[in-house]
Amino acid sequence: MGILRHRYMRRQEAISNDDEMQQDTYEEDGDDDESSVSIPSTIDYPSTTTESPYDKAKTIGEEVIKKVPIIDIEYPPQVQPDMDELALNMEDEDRTSQKYEIINLGKIEYSIDYDFQKQELKVEVIQAQELPPMDLSGTSDPYVKVYVLPDKKKKFETKVYRKTLNPVFNETFIFKNLAYGDIGSKTLVFAVYDFDRFSRHDQIGEVLIPLNTVDLGKVIREIKDLIPPAGERETENKLGDICFSLRYVPTAGKLTITILEAKNLKKMDVGGLSDPYVKLSILMNGKRIKKKKTSIKKCTLNPYYNESFTFDVPFEQVQKIQLQVTVVDYDRIGTSEPIGKVVLGCNSTGTELRHWTDMLASPRRPIAQWHVLKDSDGDKSS
Repeated sequence: MGILRHRYMRRQEAISNDDEMQQDTYEEDGDDDESSVSIPSTIDYPSTTTESPYDKAKTIGEEVIKKVPIIDIEYPPQVQPDMDELALNMEDEDRTSQKYEIINLGKIEYSIDYDFQKQELKVEVIQAQELPPMDLSGTSDPYVKVYVLPDKKKKFETKVYRKTLNPVFNETFIFKNLAYGDIGSKTLVFAVYDFDRFSRHDQIGEVLIPLNTVDLGKVIREIKDLIPPAGERETENKLGDICFSLRYVPTAGKLTITILEAKNLKKMDVGGLSDPYVKLSILMNGKRIKKKKTSIKKCTLNPYYNESFTFDVPFEQVQKIQLQVTVVDYDRIGTSEPIGKVVLGCNSTGTELRHWTDMLASPRRPIAQWHVLKDSDGDKSS
């Protein structure tokens, strides 16, 4: 019995490292009977896991920290920045730096002279300088449109100058019936374009001059930088485009017009389409002397024709006539309504004059070109 008690006491000493040890009692029921040992109902057995050096160091460190006096100093928390936020900040910096990039679109020189008695505004397009190349050859074919906002009823165009970035125009245009009391609400626009025979012309840049900022008591002559165009200003009043070719044979006195196609025509019907045909008229001294027309293309805004017409025009008259090309929306019940027109001849301007002079300079050869339709000024069609 003494041996059993001795073994149990050694076991209890191995269980605990501190001074706390639970005392167990042993009872003997008799001298001759087999002894029984009363074991406590709960025994704390030693853990089978061995404490790692890392856990020991951690425990020691915690004890040391507890003994260090607290200093009343606050340190700001170091938080790692969000990567998405960093990316957004970098984009903002890129956009900010882009604001300071200067886009060189060239310059335009012009003069403005207002006649108080005649109520006329005389505008001269003198020259453009340092235009950006718009063609693959590294040059441009520039011309200038001049008009007054907000009405835009009268619009002028200079001649087209081929393969140059520094065109000299020296062309003068007169806006009539501009009362001095109304001119302060107007804005003069110089829009520089690059001419393209086979597609829509690209706008290079523009200069806007609010006339209420101009001293109309004297002649103004200035050079200003072109700014990027604020969208296509003619979108609201866009009537469409038409492509046709001109061919003139001087010896035979034959003028042949081939109507190829039109695109992006103005919607004229309730269903959002049109029934377009093209009417050709030869004018002399403002009077129509000959006319022809194409077939009607139903329910389309992009008709394809490829129809040719020949007029007898003697060589001595070709410098005196005008060719009027009008796109008309056919109406079976009411009156057919014109969509827009193009007028060519020696008295025309801009791209129309360019097409006409190219035809005369290349006899017997068809010259094709796209044109922007302009307001037909209420012409009646049949």
